Amino acid sequence: MESNFIINERPVVLDFDPRATLLDTLRAHGYTEVKKGCAEGMCGSCLVLLEDKPVNACQVLTATIVGQRITTIAGLGDIHHPHLIQQAFVETGAVQCGFCTPGMVLASYALLTANTSPTEAEICAALDGNLCRCTGYVKIIEAVKLAARRMAEHD
Repeated sequence: MESNFIINERPVVLDFDPRATLLDTLRAHGYTEVKKGCAEGMCGSCLVLLEDKPVNACQVLTATIVGQRITTIAGLGDIHHPHLIQQAFVETGAVQCGFCTPGMVLASYALLTANTSPTEAEICAALDGNLCRCTGYVKIIEAVKLAARRMAEHD
């Protein structure tokens, strides 16, 4: 099956098996920044934004989202031009092994674009479903708070 999508603000045509998940389709086409963790929707490693909403790509059939807009971590920023959230994660030490980082950053982005001044409880709720085995979440929560402050300053 071949269909059009918008990935990281660029129109693309992807060829995929009609039974394929978005995770498998993206990785097959070189979007390896989308991590494959549990493949059961339990870890958040494969989290992407679908029409600006966070979803676990392993739980979405590609054929059901033809034509839609997908954002991976590469759509927010890169090593030379990081997004404020990515920079905050680095500065607070919230990036350790890095496996959960793309999903955490995208979940944080979805939260902070909807709520520019979240409480710690709201941050925790937004990150629920994203597992980190390295940090204990304290530094991740600090990163989201720092990013929120910086994003508010840039508005």
